[in-house]
Amino acid sequence: MVKKVVYGVSHVVHLAAIISVTFSTENPAVTYDVNTSGTLNLLAASAAAGVKVGVLSPLVKFTASQFFWPVTESHPTNPISPYADSKLKAEQHCLDFHQKGCLDSVVLRFFNVYGPRQGLNDYSGVITKFIDNIKHGKPLFIYSGGSQTRDFVNVSDVVDAIVASMKSNKATGETIQVGTGKPTSIKELAETLSKLANTKLCIEYKDARVGEIEHSYADIAKASRLLGYQPHVPLEKV
Repeated sequence: MVKKVVYGVSHVVHLAAIISVTFSTENPAVTYDVNTSGTLNLLAASAAAGVKVGVLSPLVKFTASQFFWPVTESHPTNPISPYADSKLKAEQHCLDFHQKGCLDSVVLRFFNVYGPRQGLNDYSGVITKFIDNIKHGKPLFIYSGGSQTRDFVNVSDVVDAIVASMKSNKATGETIQVGTGKPTSIKELAETLSKLANTKLCIEYKDARVGEIEHSYADIAKASRLLGYQPHVPLEKV
């Protein structure tokens, strides 16, 4: 199937993945099969079909003290979940294909992407869950006190980065972070959404979840330098 869909294609953007940390800890074998083996399968098929550029989004997670944020592309990685480890291995496969001259490739590390038509399920992002709960008058569930931070980037800004990465010769063989460069705490997010919805904020706090990191936001200087990337959509436009 993969060989068929990449035949005659000039560029491939690989976004498919299992992205839930919780699911990955409960189903590590499936997670590695999809995220790592699936990526390797696509890279091999793309190289064989003569694809010009392959763009991979690994969504690698880092562990670091708060003093190392914002994180750069060169920051040491230390995956703490099957999800994170599987995506890091996928990234390494992508770069290996480029280094061996098999496929011009770009690795884009997206941070917390949100936007229209984002699906709602047990493993949805926090913004989607918060909005749904607000619509139905339910409390917002916050884990670990809500002080943890994330870099929420709008999907339209992400699309701009993807398109730029396919056009830029400077980007091939590189790992580039795509975010806003601004940390937002989960509690701040809840307050923002509550204000936009003009409703009273109701929060229920729960214990921290296994495998999740405390802080995460990007240094986007490299994206700006190589892609001319600048995020334009503020969180208030969610």
